[in-house]
Amino acid sequence: MDKLIITGGVRLDGEIRISGAKNSALPILAATLLCDGPVTVANLPHLHDITTMIELFGRMGIEPVIDEKLSVEIDPRTIKTLIAPYELVKTMRASILVLGPMVARFGEAEVALPGGCAIGSRPVDLHIRGLEAMGAVIDVEGGYIKAKAPEGGLRGAHFFFDTVSVTGTENIMMAAALAKGRSVLANAAREPEVIDLANFLIAMGAKITGAGTDTITIDGVERLHPATYKVMPDRIETGTYLVAAAVTGGRVKVKDTDPTILEAVLEKLRESGAEITCGDDWIELNMHGKRPKAVNVRTAPYPAFPTDMQAQFISLNAIAEGTGAVIETIFENRFMHVYELHRMGAKIQVEGNTAIVTGTEKLKGAPVMATDLRASASLVISALIAEGDTLIDRIYHIDRGYECIEEKLQMLGAKIRRVPG
Repeated sequence: MDKLIITGGVRLDGEIRISGAKNSALPILAATLLCDGPVTVANLPHLHDITTMIELFGRMGIEPVIDEKLSVEIDPRTIKTLIAPYELVKTMRASILVLGPMVARFGEAEVALPGGCAIGSRPVDLHIRGLEAMGAVIDVEGGYIKAKAPEGGLRGAHFFFDTVSVTGTENIMMAAALAKGRSVLANAAREPEVIDLANFLIAMGAKITGAGTDTITIDGVERLHPATYKVMPDRIETGTYLVAAAVTGGRVKVKDTDPTILEAVLEKLRESGAEITCGDDWIELNMHGKRPKAVNVRTAPYPAFPTDMQAQFISLNAIAEGTGAVIETIFENRFMHVYELHRMGAKIQVEGNTAIVTGTEKLKGAPVMATDLRASASLVISALIAEGDTLIDRIYHIDRGYECIEEKLQMLGAKIRRVPG
């Protein structure tokens, strides 16, 4: 297994380009299965999960065509099997997103129960109940979800999500795009990635209104036509590099991003003492060499503070002036990085779903282990400010969500290198 070695103490300074959003690209790739012709998706991030999804399509008999800029053309008409096998699905929770499109377009699907980060229970029952409301018959056996559409295809339905679910909203919205009649999704997720998926479906001819609100209405159509679409920028990657700059007292300009999709994060960075300026597609953060001030953070569904930025702000508070409370309301097991940060000298006390972080002027480099995707980002951020060398193990978690992280940090002046395991 590869590892990262980071020598801390360098103030980040420079400009980098933000990649396409993984959490947008994966559902958009799944949605190409709904089309009756070739679809081109641009601005895909070069990440393991994206590669896995494309490999899954290849296993199904689809032959994606990828160019040097990582745009991909997918023609789902060549599909030969409607099975998403466990050996591919086990590493990627987002693989559940092929369930709705396959049932809607081809009438059946067999999808292995997914894997992914170990950050608490993320049940698939909402996906199943939503499809059942549209008439699908579903059995879960042998670790697989086996679904069949009723004779005549899926039917529009009113479905209420008893908990807000991003992938649940996406899966049922995709299925509803080809269902007969109107579907109304109540208590739907409002994330920008849901809007991006809706815009892609609309580009193919779907009739969708209300994406970005808690009620999405979909009028099913008979077919979706070919389209070309560019994936939105990654708001979590954007936020991660801004926090890294803040922690090191530096100045970083992130380009090819969108300031409107992470307003809650920008507000907390301003509260920490950062000077932030924005354009239509760029954000610049400048700490002017100052140490950040501790901030209180509470995660909640969009547009509130994102759970995927919680770990990064624990790292910020760990070296900030003062004490900050970080409350996690989305996942029940998302403080695993705290115990690794303790090894670096961070003063963090966990009480239930709250981490009380008392800032310290200096962290010390240490061998640490990444436990999930965003936790690993917090270790990288802390290593950038720590005295001496930090060795981060299990960085395959990082590679699932951050494209070329060492190259981008090197462009900002960080002393970071990858070493083969």
